[in-house]
Amino acid sequence: MVLFLPATLTPTLSRQGRGSVLSRLHAVAALLVLEAAVACVPCTARSGVVAEPLPRIAPAPAFTLTSQDGKPFSLRDLRGKVAVVTFIFTTCTDTCPLLTAKLVGIDRKLAASDPVFFVGITVDPLNDSPAALKKYAAAYSAPPSRFAFLTGDFDAIHKVVRSYGVYYGQKDNKGGIEHTFLTSIVDPTGMLRVQYLGSRFDPNEFLGDLRSLIEEAQQR
Repeated sequence: MVLFLPATLTPTLSRQGRGSVLSRLHAVAALLVLEAAVACVPCTARSGVVAEPLPRIAPAPAFTLTSQDGKPFSLRDLRGKVAVVTFIFTTCTDTCPLLTAKLVGIDRKLAASDPVFFVGITVDPLNDSPAALKKYAAAYSAPPSRFAFLTGDFDAIHKVVRSYGVYYGQKDNKGGIEHTFLTSIVDPTGMLRVQYLGSRFDPNEFLGDLRSLIEEAQQR
């Protein structure tokens, strides 16, 4: 799938995934959250285990949407936990399944006591009802204790998508929706710390970032 990034999102890719131009981003610029996309300037690549603290970009954009259980769900609900926020839609047949499966795989490598929670926000709110999202979660064996898949009205979704710097377009004639596969990691205080672009990132590096934020919170 070809991705079209917002004009304000002009990353220098820190590492290429195998067979892909998609890679990890470390952002150090301010996050524009009101009717604008994220403007970010990545840091240099760091291979293996993260040795220094992840940069603090800006407060992560807040949202309150509806979960797969039909209940209100806010980013505020995840204070005290490391939150992973990504964007998908249930009828996607290529990158969304790969990304969702990868995040479920990463979760399985975490300890049950690790305070991490994964959030998938649909870019197709007109079709992705709570029931559709619940079926999607079950299809990927995403445990409801650690995963929420969210929907809302069109305006609410549009605002969240833009605030996280994600491009998305209209459905094509095959039912697909072009959108930026941007996955953000938010620390327990609600601060956006790092973003990953695409689905071909190194899961061990991603896992290392989660663990570094858990350890950082424990040392406070």
